[in-house]
Amino acid sequence: MNIKPLADRVIIAPAAAEEKTKSGIIIPDTAKEKPQRGEVVAVGEGKVSEQGALMKPQVNVGDAVLYGKYAGTEISVDGNDYLIMRESDILAIL
Repeated sequence: MNIKPLADRVIIAPAAAEEKTKSGIIIPDTAKEKPQRGEVVAVGEGKVSEQGALMKPQVNVGDAVLYGKYAGTEISVDGNDYLIMRESDILAIL
């Protein structure tokens, strides 16, 4: 990837939307929900604290994460869709 996020931002490749339920029912395109999990593909250098110290990010490239439903900004790079968001919008590392 040729994009490097700034400060405390991360770039996430969202997981694919579920095609069918656990019981085998196929979900139509109109009923699919936006995924809330993905994989971190790029991480910024961190946030500068009020004291001037650089705070390193807690997530690393390759981490599977959960994020808020409406978190981030959708971007498209080389035909692939990604989300760019602040590290604080990430809810958990899986």
